[in-house]
Amino acid sequence: MSPAQSNTRSGARYTSVAIFLHWIMAVGIFALLVLGLTMTHVTLPLMRKFHLYQLHKSIGITILLAAFVRLAWRLTHRPPPLPAHMTTNERSAAEGGHAVLYILLFGLPLTGWALVSASVINVPTLLYGQVHWPHLPFLSGLSHKAHVEAILKGVHRYAAWFLIAVVLGHALAALRHHFVQRDEVLRRMLPFTGDERRASGRARGLRSPAAPSTEAE
Repeated sequence: MSPAQSNTRSGARYTSVAIFLHWIMAVGIFALLVLGLTMTHVTLPLMRKFHLYQLHKSIGITILLAAFVRLAWRLTHRPPPLPAHMTTNERSAAEGGHAVLYILLFGLPLTGWALVSASVINVPTLLYGQVHWPHLPFLSGLSHKAHVEAILKGVHRYAAWFLIAVVLGHALAALRHHFVQRDEVLRRMLPFTGDERRASGRARGLRSPAAPSTEAE
């Protein structure tokens, strides 16, 4: 066993809540990016584009709320330590990458919310077609919105491209840990590992009742 493996075979994993939040937000971010690229680069009927914008805003607000929950959970539940074999530079890169990711998880939805609030068109937001979400009052009440809207649109667009770069870097780093360094960094964030499936199967086997005897008494 390599030093990398021996230093990370401690069984330390993220909590179930942290794993759930991680993957549900990952799916949400992927959906947001696909919707955003579709809305801005594909010619669509007006009503189809309207519904995509509403869905984009709905998922964005969901991500924002989930980010608050995720941050609170992380602050109150210490994550597993980084592998001991990681260098100082690798640790700094990992911690810096996570910090940037958290900033974007809050910043991108907030700039989107601000953009919608400052929009000249003033389209209301209905979360998943059901719940009215208010505009930010200090932006919706501006007398000259066009200039502010243009600035926010640029900030939101470039932040989205930056998020794509950060997410790709995050994914590549996780794959490097798994396939090159062969440690447990990726596995401890997976919802259900092979070891857990085998352990669950053994537990069910231990709990199953003994087969009735067929011998004649």
